[in-house]
Amino acid sequence: MPRYRMTVEYDGTDYVGWQRQDNGRSVQGGLEAAAFRIAGEKVTIKGAGRTDSGVHAEGQVVHLDLAREWTPFTLLNALNAHLRLARERIAVVDVAVVADDFDARFSALKRHYLYRILNRRAHAALLRKRVWWVPKPLDHEAMHEAAQRLVGHHDFTTFRSVQCQAKSPVRTLDRLDVTRDGDFIEIRASAQSFLHNQIRSFAGTLKLAGEGKMSADDVTAALEARDRSACGPVAPPEGLYFMKVDYPGD
Repeated sequence: MPRYRMTVEYDGTDYVGWQRQDNGRSVQGGLEAAAFRIAGEKVTIKGAGRTDSGVHAEGQVVHLDLAREWTPFTLLNALNAHLRLARERIAVVDVAVVADDFDARFSALKRHYLYRILNRRAHAALLRKRVWWVPKPLDHEAMHEAAQRLVGHHDFTTFRSVQCQAKSPVRTLDRLDVTRDGDFIEIRASAQSFLHNQIRSFAGTLKLAGEGKMSADDVTAALEARDRSACGPVAPPEGLYFMKVDYPGD
């Protein structure tokens, strides 16, 4: 039974999240329905990461097994045709045949996310549900300075959801950079894995730093407190994008 690795992008606005659920449309469910229509078999599609409702992806990676052999080109076109017919906001952008031991989640070496803030007085018209609109001026350099206090191997209890199911709050954060491009502030985060709501918690706290309400030392103190109440407000999901996953041999 051949295994296929696929890169998927989606607009998470109208989905309950990546994971299949009973309370609404999911990205996983949309992909599995398309696979069933073309292959006539029920499959389970596994992703590199579980994104929440409203979170987008440019480079989510998934894998699935199919009884029949497909050329990557044919499988890509067939899946996208059915996704369009179903009016899903999902696109398969790449398909490759991989070894049986490839696992989209467990084979991943590093995951990369982007959080986008529109920082201007005018609200977002074209990018509604694609960015976090913050009208108050933000100092991106202060945000970047504060962000560097979070890079490294830490207990991130302060910056994870109380509903997080991870066994340990300890993670190694490889990158947390804040840059500005015109009216847009971009927060880029990289790590092997993240806790539930970790990046959105970072973004909300760094916003306070950008407003001058928290210093870099305050962010360090919040980290060391290991207390969820020390975290800033959790940023909304629409600014978050799952950008890329690194695997051995890529």
